[in-house]
Amino acid sequence: MPKKHLLVVAATLVCNACISTSSNEQQHSKWQLIDNFESGLERWTHIDVDNNTDPFVADPQVAEIRIDRQTGDRFLLRKPAVDGVVGNRKAIGFAPLPVAVDVGETYTFYTRFNVEYFPNNHSFGLANVPAGQIGAQSYDAFELMIRVTDKFEGNGFKNDGALQVLGDGAMRYSNIVNPATGRSAQPLQSDEWYEVWYVVNNASRDEGGQRYDLYVRGGEFAQQALVFENAVFRMGRTLPLTFFMTICNTGSQKKPYGNGGVRYDDIYMTAGRELTSPVE
Repeated sequence: MPKKHLLVVAATLVCNACISTSSNEQQHSKWQLIDNFESGLERWTHIDVDNNTDPFVADPQVAEIRIDRQTGDRFLLRKPAVDGVVGNRKAIGFAPLPVAVDVGETYTFYTRFNVEYFPNNHSFGLANVPAGQIGAQSYDAFELMIRVTDKFEGNGFKNDGALQVLGDGAMRYSNIVNPATGRSAQPLQSDEWYEVWYVVNNASRDEGGQRYDLYVRGGEFAQQALVFENAVFRMGRTLPLTFFMTICNTGSQKKPYGNGGVRYDDIYMTAGRELTSPVE
């Protein structure tokens, strides 16, 4: 090939690479970081508001940054207590969002999570009450709520570890659905990272809001899949969303659930419906 043509081809390849890099940078610039746990837990508040451990253990919840041995990434491990300690019923952690999601706005949130092991009982999502009220409100501080558990419910129903959202049906919590089968998704696999995108409509109920759609990639979902549409807000207060929040629970002294943890990493948010990844 003549030298002139080689120069043209090389220049074209460089330009294409520049366009690709620019596109990725623009895609990532849409996302605002909530936390990737590379710089400590200074922004987080951790409280145990129903600590019935016996013998009593002060501050029993585990909230520690760990390092992934394969990637070197830092992540947050949350457990209601170390193995063998039961009775910590509401181990809460929360951090402020970089911007509030005002009433009428739609935002997409992205989170990677990993189940340490079952049995366990964890929930994470978004809150819209003042920080000083989160402890008292506990589970009712949530609006959007995503649930990881294999616990028995009060009516004797045994969850199987499938990811759950808040539904409109007779059961307050609904398993996510595999769209390929139309049936409940499989139980979450321990020690595997899942990605979730939750598209949050914070308009009023009359305008079709106070709802969220959930997308998942990981486990049985090799590709990103819409696994639940129109999950409902827990309380529907129609206020600005201001905190990312988590709760985990050992269960009672008489009926413990288990102390399996959940690992969290790469929590982001962006305006609108955005189904790209902020970390790729």
